[in-house]
This record gives sequence, structure tokens and C-alpha cells, in this order.
Amino acid sequence: MPAFRPATTAVALTLALGTLTACGGDETKVAENKISAGQVPSYYPEDYATLIEAAKKEGGKLTVYSNLGDENMAPIVRDFKKKYDFIKTVSVNELDSDELFQKVLSENAAGSSPADVLISSAASAWADFAGRKDTVLQYETPELPKLGEKAQLLPGVYSMSQDPMTIAYNTSLVEKPPTGLADLAKIVTADEGKFKNKVTVRDPKGSFGFTVTRALTEGNAGAWDALAKILPLTRPETSSGTQLEKIVSGEYSAGFLISASPAYPVVEDSAGLVKIVFPQDGTVVLPRGLGIAAEAPHPATSKLFLDFALAEEGQRAVAEGGLASYREGVKGEGLHTYQEVVDAVGEDKIIHVEYSPVAKNDAAAWLDRFNGLRK
Repeated sequence: MPAFRPATTAVALTLALGTLTACGGDETKVAENKISAGQVPSYYPEDYATLIEAAKKEGGKLTVYSNLGDENMAPIVRDFKKKYDFIKTVSVNELDSDELFQKVLSENAAGSSPADVLISSAASAWADFAGRKDTVLQYETPELPKLGEKAQLLPGVYSMSQDPMTIAYNTSLVEKPPTGLADLAKIVTADEGKFKNKVTVRDPKGSFGFTVTRALTEGNAGAWDALAKILPLTRPETSSGTQLEKIVSGEYSAGFLISASPAYPVVEDSAGLVKIVFPQDGTVVLPRGLGIAAEAPHPATSKLFLDFALAEEGQRAVAEGGLASYREGVKGEGLHTYQEVVDAVGEDKIIHVEYSPVAKNDAAAWLDRFNGLRK
């Protein structure tokens, strides 16, 4: 039986309300999010009104650097502007998980960066960035006591969502749904000719791919055995979106460690052609880091955004956008939550990714072992 433990690893939007389902099937319309405009929870500090007034003086603008797509961010931006009607422009710059940190650093080195809020699931890149001097604003949200131990990832960096990694497969090419990584290994090795170059893996040369794959091997003692069978049949890709497109087209039969957030709408739109599963032998759950740039041009507005994204109203918008909310009380048809994963596999089968740096020698040794199995 594999051992499970936490793994140490390190534009304004104007989209209409979308619909999402968990693993394909009937279309489910998401109920409207009820926003208490201008009002904050009773447990917020008494001087929070001062923060709101300071935000009003910043001109109603906010710039977000994020590795999320429009469909993920749209409900959050929409409801944040409902919450505070003086917020007129939220510019979301979609960047790669690692790229956004390098962009902030280079912009600051050249003078100043327009970035206010940073959102990325690159755990090790977040740890490296936050470990530098004067990069992340040290802000403690009043929502922290309501969120539990999974909320704070690093000083000033919070988990906006807890996103599971899935196995995705084309139902016309994979007859029996794989239950986990070991089961996927049995399926593809039973007919290697059929599955040669037909299984996709996330390229671990990127921070995201490295983070989730290393987490899998750290948290599931049986993962290396399964990877030894699967990896010779795989081709690497650099994004879940590309992997999903090619699974839909049939270029790939299946893929693993594919983020659920871009997978949900693909599953829904595929009319049963593509399905996803949470691996029963270990589902990696990756927190999506949310923080404020130390040199944010709109620091007060940034704090309002961060607090809103972690509050119950904001977490509901997070879930509506296809990410997994981890806040208790967030539920409803078409909304995806961390509890959904717990219900599917059990808390003991979840591999949590911690936001910690990885030594270069350790990373190189891990990559050598991984790449050696692909040959």
C-alpha cells in the first residue's frame, strides 16, 4: 500500500456567467452569487473602513498578474466590482506561472512594475520570489482565522484555491476508466503499441510540471514504479490546455497530472468524449498562491481584492470560475470545491504541495531520474 504524506516542493474582463460540471454530463447553471455591496463581515477590524477610503483615493484601478485564464478570473473580477462599486478597471495580465515573477523583477529593476496582485500556482517559483527582499507585501488578511491551516502558504502569500490534478482520457480510445496512476500503467502497458506516444505528461522542465510531478513521487511511494511503465509511452506538453485539446482530438488517449480547472469546461463541452478522474492512489492538490506585490501602485485596493478573494463571497466566485474553493460553506450546483476531492478519494489519499524551495542539486537529481525513465 503506498505511503501518503504532504509533498515538499517547492485587460479588464467582461465575460458572461459560465456553466460548469464536475466530470461531464448534464449542463448545470450556476446560481447568482449574492454580493453584500459595500459591506464587510462583522469580524473585520473596526478600522477597515479606513482601508476602503484609502482604496477610493487610488482611482478605482487594479492590475493583476495571473496564470489563470479569462474564464477563471471573470467571476472574481465581476463580483469584486459589485462589492466595491468604485472599482472601475481590473486589468488582468495572463502570464505563465514562472514568467509573471520574472516580469515583476525585471520591471522593478527598470524602474517600477504596474503589478498589484500576483496569482500563480508555481510553488517553488513563489518560494524563490518571496524569499527575496521587498517582493511581497507582508499583509495579514482578516480572513485567515476563517480558512484553516491550508490558507497561508508563505508570509503574505495565501491559497486562493486548492486545485486537484486529474487523469484525463478520451472515452473512445480508453474503454475502461483508469482509477489511478497504477491502473493507468496497467492499461497502457497491456497494449504498448496502441498507446505509444499516445499518453501525455506535463513537461517537468517548467515549474508547474516539476512541482506537481515531484509532489506525486514524494507523496506516493508507488509512483516511481508506475512512472517507469508509463513514461516510455509519453510525450511532454507545456500546458494543460494543449494536453486537453489533443485528448479531445484523439492525438492523445490519456494524460495525467492535468489540472482540473481547465479540464472542467472541456469535459462539459465534449459531450462525454473526455472525462477526468481523481486518482484513487494519490491525488495531488496544488494551492494557487495569491499575494500583493511589495511595490504595488494600489496597495489599499490590492488588500481589498485579496480579502474578497478569500472571503465566502469571493471563494464562491473562485469556484464558479472552475477553481476548487477550500472554504467551508461554499457549495452549490456547478461549483467545484476541495471537499469534492476529499469525497472522491478520501483525505488520506490527497497529496498536498507545500510552498518550499528545492535545492538545485536535488532538483537536478530528480529530473535525471525522471528523464531516464522516458528513454
